Amino acid sequence: MDSIRGTQSEEASATNLPSRALLWLIASFALLLSPQWDRLPLWLIAACAVLAAWRWLAQYGRVRLPGRLLRTGIMLVLIGVYVATVQGRFTVDTAASFFVLAVGLKWLETRSVRDFYVLFFILVYLASVNFLFHQEILWALVNFTGIALLLVGLQVLNAPELPGGMTSGWRRLGGMFLKTLPIVVLLFVFFPRMSPLWSVPLVSGEARTGISDTMRPGDISNLAQSSERAFRVTFGGEMPAYRDRYWRGLILDYLDGETWRQGQQEPFRALGRVAVDGGIGELEPNQYDVLLEPTDQRWAFALEGSLAVSDNVFEDSADLFRFRRPADSPVRYRLALESEASVAETQNAVELRRYLQLPPEGNPRARDFARELRRTMDDEQVVRTLLQRFREQEYFYTLRPPAMPDDGIDSLLFDEKRGFCAHYAGATTFVLRAAGIPSRVVVGYQGGENGAGGDYLIVRQYDAHAWVEAYIDGRGWVRIDPTAAIAPDRIELGLREAMAAEGSFLENNWASPQRYADVALVQWASLQLDRINYQWQRWVVGYQGQSQMDLMSRLPGGFGMRELGYMTAGIVGAGLLIAGLISALQMRRGERRDAFRRVVDTWHRLCASAGVPVRHGETPSVLASRLAKAEPAAGDSARLFARMVNSHYYSAGKDDEGVEQLKRMRRLLATMKRQLRRSGTRTGRSSD
Repeated sequence: MDSIRGTQSEEASATNLPSRALLWLIASFALLLSPQWDRLPLWLIAACAVLAAWRWLAQYGRVRLPGRLLRTGIMLVLIGVYVATVQGRFTVDTAASFFVLAVGLKWLETRSVRDFYVLFFILVYLASVNFLFHQEILWALVNFTGIALLLVGLQVLNAPELPGGMTSGWRRLGGMFLKTLPIVVLLFVFFPRMSPLWSVPLVSGEARTGISDTMRPGDISNLAQSSERAFRVTFGGEMPAYRDRYWRGLILDYLDGETWRQGQQEPFRALGRVAVDGGIGELEPNQYDVLLEPTDQRWAFALEGSLAVSDNVFEDSADLFRFRRPADSPVRYRLALESEASVAETQNAVELRRYLQLPPEGNPRARDFARELRRTMDDEQVVRTLLQRFREQEYFYTLRPPAMPDDGIDSLLFDEKRGFCAHYAGATTFVLRAAGIPSRVVVGYQGGENGAGGDYLIVRQYDAHAWVEAYIDGRGWVRIDPTAAIAPDRIELGLREAMAAEGSFLENNWASPQRYADVALVQWASLQLDRINYQWQRWVVGYQGQSQMDLMSRLPGGFGMRELGYMTAGIVGAGLLIAGLISALQMRRGERRDAFRRVVDTWHRLCASAGVPVRHGETPSVLASRLAKAEPAAGDSARLFARMVNSHYYSAGKDDEGVEQLKRMRRLLATMKRQLRRSGTRTGRSSD
């Protein structure tokens, strides 16, 4: 019997929550899950939808909420599926997925007001977890909207029967937002900046779009079908010409069959915090800022001849730049272009020998061709002759390269003559090495389109590019780009123009706005949205220690961390003081305005002096009846007074009618006092 009563009690408690409050909670849950839909497994999204729907149907008695035993079984099954899915990997992704699973299971035991509050705070935490994966302004608005839905649901929970509850709830929420916004802005600017949650190392299993540390013939052509942003660049002076925008990322110097790799692996570095803020004051004319999208790699992209300005990047060997830990969140760093050409780098023979490595066998025609060139030409002549061959013969630059058989370099150079930048860069490096010229493949990006207003560049994944650097005595490493000889439009104007005749630009990416760049409205809207998001990333998400101290240094007085702490305490104290004063003034103003309330309070005191104290929850009519029973002489006046009170609070009337009614109530109250005085009423007399 006890078990049956317990089950019945649980089923009854399922309807304790107001339906509208529960609906707002479920809507907020769905909205706060949306930033993670691209990384959550499909089974987990489906499980959360089923569990939330189960709770909603139980609200109307369509189904029963599971008992303790069934809840335990469901939990164990879902956790088992989760364990089988993650396969022992523990990353931020898997931890966040487990947290989402726990939130979904919570719906099955959300029965009381206390459970509502628990789920409320859990969903607020879910909103903060979302910032681990997305900090763009669009997703920030989604998170803030989800929290707004939670707050409206909380108001409905506490006043479910309030007339116009939804409208008044949104109005109150808007008023609170406007009141707190100035304080929030001041605290954002002046509160001592600490590294945000998303600056901790995010060991993630999520795949990132972008270049990798290996290159096969078709890899970069696959990237050419992606319009995702790689990075944005703001220049302090004039932007370099399109043909000069070679963004070097890494060097591949070891050929393993058909795959180019890094010959020397980068040394291991322990994970640490990400210094995502690399902006230091105003840009000098020779400086540029790069806002890099997450890559989960340590390499940074830079123009040739750059120097590190911000301390979150450092120059590695071969004029490459690296972060001190993988870039698993957007990173802003600053570089400067050298004003004068650098002196040619000299390297010893031992170091150069690794740039001559080739597999022992394969591509015999390319090897014979290289030896033939070498027989009568020096290094520079070999390079010029090879580029002239690409320029004069019918070589084609295409995003639809044919499948290359064994000895693919031979097939590309002498048979097919159709390929992408990776094909031609790899083949050129092979021939130069076979001719005894140290050379290497450089992978990065080339180009970049103007953002809205022309204030910055947007470099996208389809700008990924591979070219060659050859070591020439007396000149050092020299850039050689076979693509510039075969398809100069690709280097001068970009991939879109180069592929216009073929029609292969973003042919597999129909949803990309860049595919429809010839539609002016689409292009304008895309660039405006990108500019808003870029400024958000630079000045809001990227507003951290260095940016804050740079801003504070411009204020008089030389602000430091101690002064910022004092200012923050002052802002909080002043905000609380102002809020208290406003609340006190509003309370006093409300008391002055509610003259009817004061008249009714006087009547209550009069009744209490006649021995008829007001009871909790008692209506004016019942109180008047009790007073008439105790003091019949004042009965008619009391009943009339009660009717006037009800008329004021429960019927609509004009302002001038209310003023006249208030005068009548005061006269009637004075009449009751005289009637009670004549009847000899004394304080302390009681009546049932």
